[in-house]
Amino acid sequence: MTSQVRARAGRWVPFALIALVLVPAVSGSLRLVEVFGGPHLMPANARISASPLPVVVHIVGAVGYAVLGAFQFSSALRRRRPAWHRSAGRVVVVLGLAVAFSGLWMTLFYTRQPGTGELAYLLRLGFGSGMAACLVLGVSAIRRGDVTRHRAWMVRAYALALGAGTQVFTLALGTAAFGIDLMLGAGWVVNLAAAEYVIRRVRVR
Repeated sequence: MTSQVRARAGRWVPFALIALVLVPAVSGSLRLVEVFGGPHLMPANARISASPLPVVVHIVGAVGYAVLGAFQFSSALRRRRPAWHRSAGRVVVVLGLAVAFSGLWMTLFYTRQPGTGELAYLLRLGFGSGMAACLVLGVSAIRRGDVTRHRAWMVRAYALALGAGTQVFTLALGTAAFGIDLMLGAGWVVNLAAAEYVIRRVRVR
């Protein structure tokens, strides 16, 4: 693949990433409408009604992180507007940490989602903590001037954040056979595998 063809394909990367989280983003937005007094368009959830703030932080942070973070992976945008990339990157890190920590808070203090068990609880703790760690390591790497490691850690963090998008497919395809817990984990594992493939391909190139 020539560099010109790669550049043309790369322009679509942010939009493809945003498309992956479209379903959970719409679902989350409808939940926000409900929290702020609008019509109840989603199934009732007593956990959210009792403590809505973590959900609001999680949804707003996740949508902002998914959209703004997607454009951080545009090589053309990084080359043409490096100052924008740095400024947006700071916002992305804050949003990402908000997503990770609000997700951990809900895992620890909300009653468990019906149909899920101990494995889902442990997976959410592990992958939520992993996302936060990737963001911290990514910031640490760029402060040292290590762009390669910075990019790798940020790709991993973004992949974990997009787990909800992939879980739409894994849950639909495998819940009947393997259960909710395993299919939630499969969404994160698939994304991490894709992230590692991208990281290694970029390094080789």
